[in-house]
Amino acid sequence: MRTELVAIGTSLGGLSALLEVVRQLPRDLPVPIVIVQHRGATADTGLVTLLQQHTALAVVEAEDKTPLKPGTLFVAPADYHLLVEDRESLALSTDAPVRSARPSIDVLFESAADALGDGVVGVLLTGASADGAAGLARIKQRGGRAIVQDPATAECGTMPSAGLAATAVDYVLPLERIGDYLLSLVEGTRV
Repeated sequence: MRTELVAIGTSLGGLSALLEVVRQLPRDLPVPIVIVQHRGATADTGLVTLLQQHTALAVVEAEDKTPLKPGTLFVAPADYHLLVEDRESLALSTDAPVRSARPSIDVLFESAADALGDGVVGVLLTGASADGAAGLARIKQRGGRAIVQDPATAECGTMPSAGLAATAVDYVLPLERIGDYLLSLVEGTRV
């Protein structure tokens, strides 16, 4: 099974979780990563700067029609849904919040599953809502793989627990093992 894209969703406690995952990934990662981190509508671009300080990957805030590129980490801008439009590009939307969130993890995961099917790996990290659970189920329905942070290692286990309740996930991992495991999936040394 060939990985074409990694989609990561997180909320409460997500910044430290994201930093832990992305610091383990090399500059030449052969796939793009798209991230939804719940944040306020008026949040600035400090998230991009902070992530860039902790990873070798290129980090950019996604724009509408941004082309997907390997080795790049695309971050959803504040107050916009981020969607995978097709195998080559991203899209932004100002549709209504989903589960009180914009950007919504469900919107990202569902669009990625619909665009890339079994080429998607979805990763659900710490958070205080059920956002992401339905999207993770869609990824599994379309043949993709699902990784959930072990709720016992999450700052807030609500989101990972909701993901576990929504679908049969492939891997439940402690936070410190997720980045390395992602790399092995992308490189094809694990299935």
